[in-house]
Amino acid sequence: MNRYEKEFYDTLKDLFIGEEIEGKSGYINLMKIKSNYYSKIVQPELQQLIENELINNNIQAFKEELFEKLYTFFKRYFSESGSIYFTYTPWSERIYERVYDPEKDVILFWKTHMLYYVKTEKNYKSLEIKIKGINGEDIKFYFDVSELEHKKANEKKEIMFEFKEIDKDKRIVLRCIYSERGKQTKIEEITKNAKETYKDITTEDIERAIRIFNKQSEVDYFINKDAEGFLKEQLDMYIYQYMFDSENIWSEKRIKEIQTFKKIAGKIIEFISQFENELVKIWNKPKFVFNSNYVITIDRIVEKEKGYEVLDKILNHEGMEEQIKEWKELGIVDEGFSKEEIYKQEQGSLFSGGTKINEKYKYLPLDTKYFKDIEVEILELFDNIDEELDGWLIKSENYQALNTILPKFKEKVQTIYIDPPFNKEQEADYLYKVGYKDATWITMLENRTRLGRDLMDEKGSIFVRCDYNGNAYLKMLLNDIFGKDNFRNEINVSRISKQDPKVKRFNTAADSLYLFSKSDNFKFNLILKKLSKKKEERWHAMDSQGQGQAIYIFGHLFEPPKGRHWTYGQEKIKQMEQEGRIRLKCRKCGYVHTNGIWRGCPNCGTVEDVKVEYLLPPTEEKQIDSNWTDISGYTSNWEFQTENSEILLKRVIESTSNEGDLVMDFFLGSGTTIAVAHKLRRKWIGVEMGEHFYTVVLPRMKKVLAYDKSGISKEKDVKEKYNEDNAGGFFKYYELEQYEEVLRNAKYEHGDLTLQPSPSKDVFNEYIFMRSPKFVEAVLKREGNEYKVDLSKIYPEKKLDIAETLSNVLGKKIRKISKESFELEDIGEIRYDNIPVEYIKPLIWW
Repeated sequence: MNRYEKEFYDTLKDLFIGEEIEGKSGYINLMKIKSNYYSKIVQPELQQLIENELINNNIQAFKEELFEKLYTFFKRYFSESGSIYFTYTPWSERIYERVYDPEKDVILFWKTHMLYYVKTEKNYKSLEIKIKGINGEDIKFYFDVSELEHKKANEKKEIMFEFKEIDKDKRIVLRCIYSERGKQTKIEEITKNAKETYKDITTEDIERAIRIFNKQSEVDYFINKDAEGFLKEQLDMYIYQYMFDSENIWSEKRIKEIQTFKKIAGKIIEFISQFENELVKIWNKPKFVFNSNYVITIDRIVEKEKGYEVLDKILNHEGMEEQIKEWKELGIVDEGFSKEEIYKQEQGSLFSGGTKINEKYKYLPLDTKYFKDIEVEILELFDNIDEELDGWLIKSENYQALNTILPKFKEKVQTIYIDPPFNKEQEADYLYKVGYKDATWITMLENRTRLGRDLMDEKGSIFVRCDYNGNAYLKMLLNDIFGKDNFRNEINVSRISKQDPKVKRFNTAADSLYLFSKSDNFKFNLILKKLSKKKEERWHAMDSQGQGQAIYIFGHLFEPPKGRHWTYGQEKIKQMEQEGRIRLKCRKCGYVHTNGIWRGCPNCGTVEDVKVEYLLPPTEEKQIDSNWTDISGYTSNWEFQTENSEILLKRVIESTSNEGDLVMDFFLGSGTTIAVAHKLRRKWIGVEMGEHFYTVVLPRMKKVLAYDKSGISKEKDVKEKYNEDNAGGFFKYYELEQYEEVLRNAKYEHGDLTLQPSPSKDVFNEYIFMRSPKFVEAVLKREGNEYKVDLSKIYPEKKLDIAETLSNVLGKKIRKISKESFELEDIGEIRYDNIPVEYIKPLIWW
């Protein structure tokens, strides 16, 4: 193997596998398979294929140029993480991409539009660092990332360091792990341990070494939606340019060389695509539901037959102590509260049938996590569970959640509101990683918003909040997803304006809120607001913008002013004449005509030079327009940095939905959208991935059920439907299996690397994961001629919710849940010990 050939294979492997990363993750496991299969199978086969093609076509002299051309082509499309897209595209090489659309004169093109955005994170590698200590001593550090557990999605987890040892090379070895529950690096402790070898070391030395280590590149992980199609299209265009950019006349030999290059490159693409396609399948597979619980207020239980009997069991349950502790922490009950107060004492002895609930406590929210052994008994009270639920709260990366629930909620959502991370260079201070910039940010939004559209009812609408960092891109993206004809408004929303005299521009006072509908037939309710001062009865010009036709007014045919049309039609004008609500006013002398045929002004004789006016009634309210800066856009009731105000969400929800409609937010943040939806008697779905799901959102919704007097609860019209005497609710919350968890737990093996390909296949396009068991071995057990399903062994440390999982997969609502089985609409009963294999196939083998 000559030098050029070796460099090509080494480089191709580096490009294909991506930057070598360490730690514990499913992604790394798959990369090891990828690397192993490339080195042991594909590279030898590729070498043999090239030799055969060169000999058979008698073009051995083309060998060196072939390697150069292969390298030149493939290097353009691989990122440091192994993702396939435009990576190196200087102007001299051109971007070979069809961006012209004959149907549109302007389109939005971005570099990563053909990708799924997976996550942004630091790509850590174990690293030795040598520094000169403050006291002049050379100090060696080794940062060990071998135990680093990779994050599930886009979790905001900070890395921390623990002292591990002083190794034989006198290196201070620091273990790198992700911080849990706010834990931080103990610099003093590391310094103390290091002094055994470096007696003059200081905390400043440790901190400096850590700063150097942290200066590693941030990597965006992507998956190409169609790697083979993308690369083969790029290859065709590369070859086209290569052949026709030259004035040379191509010989038969040269054409053979080009054909050989195309064949070899095509085989490499076929092999590469298998791995990218596997990631696509994992990314899009429906996900298992874990650790689900229900939150239900006492009134919803006792209104059911046998409800009091079940409540007695709850109140006598050992978990009741923890439940009461939670109520006190939430401020729902006072410190002296006891469970005996839940029943009216005068109605009989405690926990006896036929008693009544104390009205003061009927909206106390019970969380079934405290009563898991009797949860089924609570659920058995309901004949149609999903219909009776007010909402679903889902902890998950939002693409995984939207894709998983799509069969169940397709075309069911009336209103979507999202306030995604803005397109900023820096990270937000709280909970999110928002290192998305331009193309990456647009891809992140596009993937998720397009799924959101599929969830929307035909009469549905979506509101997306953004600021000047991304407004220009966002508007074009939403035009592409929903159609520019379905753009309805760009609404101005107040933001916190920071006053900084040093900034040489106007301080930003407003964000933009884009409203798009799914179709022309969308639901829209006019929203009125009270005027600060009542307007008395008054006359108003009866023409509006836009050219219109002449109309008879008081028997005379009047043309509207140029570029205007009459506000009302002929029938309406005739009615207004009879009611005395229309008049003509002479522009020259001010004469007013209110009845009878118009024959001209009796004072000055003018016929046409008149103003047509109609009478407006007294008004105390006015219609809301697109300027919403009269209300706050953000608030801080829940100590969340980007917490949307409830009054803002009230306008959003009331303008595009009615009571009983379904509202969704898949960038949930502090939970304002679903809190307001519940108060306004809408059903809701909220998706959030951050740990504040449990510390902010879930506690907030429990307080809403019990009656939350903050926010819009103070509004007069809200008090009529949501108050201390009319609160309560019933919702479910759960976690979803994540992409990283699938990669980590699925079993991948290519047991026999010398296994012959199937007929009509070769090692480049044989689907090498076809023989990998993935989840099959853990789930399916043969019993005679049948297979039995046991889902408990995939994630033994988690509690699987099989009913919700299959409800999502099959797209059918849950009707009943019992100990031995559950019932789905249109399907009927499914026993836990006899789940049909075809129902769970998408979950275990893809």
